[in-house]
Amino acid sequence: MVTVLRGEVRERSGKGAARAVRRAGKIPAIVYGGKEPPLKIAIDAKQLLHAMQQPRFFSTVLDIDLGDRIEHVLPREAQLHPVTDRPLHVDFVRAGAGARVTVAVPVRFVNEAECPGLKRGGVLNVVRREIELVCPADAIPSEIVADLKGFDIGDSIHIRHVVLPEGVRPRSTERDFTIASIVPPTVAEAPPAGQQAPA
Repeated sequence: MVTVLRGEVRERSGKGAARAVRRAGKIPAIVYGGKEPPLKIAIDAKQLLHAMQQPRFFSTVLDIDLGDRIEHVLPREAQLHPVTDRPLHVDFVRAGAGARVTVAVPVRFVNEAECPGLKRGGVLNVVRREIELVCPADAIPSEIVADLKGFDIGDSIHIRHVVLPEGVRPRSTERDFTIASIVPPTVAEAPPAGQQAPA
């Protein structure tokens, strides 16, 4: 179910106009991208705050209802108040049909029980907890699954080991970057002969 935010087009810009928008219980924002010019809007503050508290806000396509039309958008950046963390301004990028967007998607590791390296006491060293992906705006994956089955101590899990959905590719130009590795267990050094280990 797509989240719908109520919004309205605003004509004025600048700090004074933005303060007036906030006093009216709205948050100034801008919608850009696609083949249309940037659009200055104001969004209902309560609705926006609720949406921002949901997981993966910045990788979820939203609908902004402007009365005469709907803008399909992806949140791109939010300027927050330094003390209250309430949004002061939000940037959205258009995510209409055929649009491709760049989003950070979390990595989930599975089959730890079938990973020889972990069973032997190795430690999973996560290099990337998220991967920036370029994908269709209407088909953003909620997560990327990395299968640890069969990996031993000293092995690395690379992007080639991950199955990406059709039409999705990493943003990184690095050919086969590392997502995680299985490293040897850390063992405390034994104290010299005749000395006791510290309590």
